[in-house]
Parts: sequence; C-alpha cells; structure tokens
Amino acid sequence: MFPSSATPDQEVEDGLISYIPFSDGYDDGFHGYHSRPEVDHFMSRSKQIASENLSSLVASLTARGCPVTFVIYTLFSPWVAGVARDHGIPSILYWIQSATVFAIYYHYFHGYDGLVAAHRSEPLITVRLPGLRPFHIRDLPSLLTISADDLHYSSLTTVREVFAAADSEKAWPRPTVLVNSFDALEVDGLAAVDDKVNVITLGPLLPSGHTRDDKDSDELTSATDLFKSDRKAYMEWLDTKPEGSVVYVSFGTIVVARKRQLEEILLGLTECGRPYLLVVRKDNPREGVELVEGENGMVVEWCSQTRVLAHPSVGCFVTHCGWNSSLESLAYGVPTVAVPQMWDQRMNACMAEEAWGTGIRGELNEEGVLEGSELRRCLEVVMGEGELGVEIRRQAEIWRDNVREAIGDGGSSDRNLRAFVKEAMRKATE
Repeated sequence: MFPSSATPDQEVEDGLISYIPFSDGYDDGFHGYHSRPEVDHFMSRSKQIASENLSSLVASLTARGCPVTFVIYTLFSPWVAGVARDHGIPSILYWIQSATVFAIYYHYFHGYDGLVAAHRSEPLITVRLPGLRPFHIRDLPSLLTISADDLHYSSLTTVREVFAAADSEKAWPRPTVLVNSFDALEVDGLAAVDDKVNVITLGPLLPSGHTRDDKDSDELTSATDLFKSDRKAYMEWLDTKPEGSVVYVSFGTIVVARKRQLEEILLGLTECGRPYLLVVRKDNPREGVELVEGENGMVVEWCSQTRVLAHPSVGCFVTHCGWNSSLESLAYGVPTVAVPQMWDQRMNACMAEEAWGTGIRGELNEEGVLEGSELRRCLEVVMGEGELGVEIRRQAEIWRDNVREAIGDGGSSDRNLRAFVKEAMRKATE
C-alpha cells in the first residue's frame, strides 16, 4: 500500500488521516490455501502476532503524547476489540456487509444454527428467521452452508468471534454496530435485530462525486483505486458510446473467473451485440482465452469502478454482487445482472432482484458457470424495451435518488454519522 515508505512501519500522512502499518507476521502474504490445518494455523498465528504489534503501536502512540481514544474494527479483525479492551479504549464494529446479512448471522449465532445446518444441502428449501422475509438456503451467506472441512470454515469461526466481541463491548448500553447501508434500503433487515442491537447506518460510503452529475477530481478518485489503470483510455472509449448502451463487467477484487466462465462471458457479450467494458484482472488465468477488443469491446486489467458507473454511456453492470459493488450500482442508478459467487453475494443478488427491483439474477449451470446464452438473455431483459427492463431501469433511478437523499445534508445517514461522532467523542473523554 505504501511502496515509497522508507521503513515497513513508517507513518504516512494523508491530509487529516495518518496510516501506520503493523505486521501480522505474513508480510509476504500467505500462500498455504491447500488444507484446513494450514488455514487454521495462519488465522491463529496472524491474530496473535497482529494483536501483539497493534498493542505495541497503541502503547507507543500514548508514549508520544498521541493516545488512541477510540477504535473501529471490521469484519475479519475481531481481535482488535480485545486489544482496545486491554488498553481501556472504547471500540465499535464497522460491519462492511448489508444489515440484512448482519441480521442473518445474528440469528444464526443466537439459536438458529441448527435450523440452517439441518437444510444445508437443500438449496431451494425455505428458511424463516425472526423479522426477515423467507429466504431459500441458496440465498444465505455461503459460510453458513459449508462443511467443517471446508477451507473457509475458519472464516465462519472469525465471524462468530466478531459477534462475541460486539456483544461484550461495555462502552455502549447494548451491542452497537456501524453498518454501510441506509435506513430506507433495508427496513426489514434493520428491524429484525432492532430490539437486540443498536445498528447505526452510515452509508453508502462512497468516494468524492457520488452521482452522474458530479465531477470528482482525478486526484481524489485515484486514491480509491486498488490497482493502477489507464483511466484516460477507457474513459475516452466510453465517451464514444451512446447513453445507456455499454455493458460493464467486473467481478471485483477477490473472485478470479475460471477459464470456462471467462469464455462464456465473452460468448454472451459477443452474441448480445452491445458495446462492453470487461475487467479481467492481471492475476486472472487467460491461457487459451481470446480477449477480443475493438470498436465494440474493451478489456482492461482494472478500472475506477465509480468513475465507470458514473459515466452516462453505462447501461448495465454485470457483477458478482459484493456489497460495495451493490451499493455503487444503486448510487449511480445502474441496473445489474447478478452473478454471485460466495460470501454475502448471494443475498445481495437476491435483494437486488426481489427487494429493490434493480436487476435480475443470472442462473448458473450445474458447474456454477453462467453460460453465454443465459448472460445474453439477462442483458436483453435488463437493457431491452420489455416491460420488466423498463421497470428495472425505473427502480434503479428511484434508488439512485434515495441514496442522494440519505447521504445528503440532513439525510438519514448524514444525521446518524454526526450523532455517532459526537457520542464517540464523548465516550473518548469519559
């Protein structure tokens, strides 16, 4: 993240924010995703080392006269709450997935794990959790339906620890979490735990320039790009396309498309005949896959997603439905074709199709692949002039306006954020 730093732990200042890296013992990355014991050892060892180093960092800041007064931790770092507690510092969980997924996990860890486990291998069985509408097993977060020998099972243990940490924080009258969502988006999800947890919605958290009318600067948006990209080239290419004509395809920072899936995506894009911008990361295997480019298609290794979604030529977003991508599609009013893979993506796809009406979910074959013909069908529905496509685009515009209202001055998320900061500052001085 900081290649120009002179030392691994050099403090990096960026305006009002300073960054101080600390080691988790795996500075060169972890490459042992081959067996459950290897993953378990990595999770345990990295937690131990990171806790020790973060604790030392907190102590050193105090010694420098810059004491830490409040700690915010995220989904896969529940151990941070323990470090904060050891130093007598109040802390809070920032939940980076949806409020609905939070409610599902909450109920799972509070008495409903047996219900889910009993039907884990039945994807179309309906389950009912308190306060939530009925869901199919296939829509639940994938961590809840994996077996104990799965490589990702340690992640479920970590999520369990997240809820235990939030439950045990004594700085709040009752368990309190921050969520990257907004009140109008997930009425049921928020109400499902309202009597148990104080959920504070602050989102969507977006980079500068959150609407198609805004002109955010290259300097600001470059800070949000994970990898370098030739922004000038793809933005100029988008400038040549008619409004609402381009299919944007990206599966985010985690998912790597299999060769077969990549082939089917290219087939579907070619058959639909619409211009497309396709993201194929550098680490995505491409051997034997012909990435055809030309006037009707452009392939990039990375792009600034918010800049692309804000462009008026983009008419559809083919997405894995990560929560950030889901919120960004709503914020920019871009309809979606959902191709969920894992984690919370299945529930996000379900909400986009059934709760928000802003897209449709592509059906995968028995190998878990979205076939080209299915992609073409979905694109024709979402971008076509049929009744459903027109309604999907109308709903996308409505939710775009709802996002603007929530994060604008005096909106629900704006009010919640200001109230939280005020309360956090009060607790920090107690």
